[in-house]
Amino acid sequence: MKDDRTRIRRVDRAMPSEDAIEALLLEAQIGFIATCVEDQPFIHSNYFWYDKARRCIYFHTAIKGRTRDNIERNPRVCFSIAKAGRLLPAKTALEFSTEYAGVCAFGQAHIIEQEDEAEYALQGLLDKYFPDLKPGEDYRPITPEEISRTSVFAIEIEAWSGKEKFAIE
Repeated sequence: MKDDRTRIRRVDRAMPSEDAIEALLLEAQIGFIATCVEDQPFIHSNYFWYDKARRCIYFHTAIKGRTRDNIERNPRVCFSIAKAGRLLPAKTALEFSTEYAGVCAFGQAHIIEQEDEAEYALQGLLDKYFPDLKPGEDYRPITPEEISRTSVFAIEIEAWSGKEKFAIE
């Protein structure tokens, strides 16, 4: 899923496959959602869930707030995650470096209006961050009232790219 937005200058640092991009999206704990309204960019960090089967990213925010307002005004978003590796000292300041991996995805975000899809997205978040806990056993399942008290979003991914750098030992 590549287009002009995802061109990588250092092609030697491009992730080797879409599977590698998806693996990092599945592993990452926090994502950054960038919105833009009237030439003013905003960025919001949040927990998220990448649904590999649907190839979309789910997250939720307060029922009222800047993220929801911005997405209602302009659904185009950029989403990013990163993973830090080892720090790499060198003999000269210019040569200091780090290991890293990151993904940048572009797409359209929308508020999920259907209760069953919102429940699916929220349950996916719970399953990601609390995989050992089961609804109906360890906690009361999500209720319609709880769904009505939050804004649940899906980002339909249009394009993405991944970059990584790991030192060879």
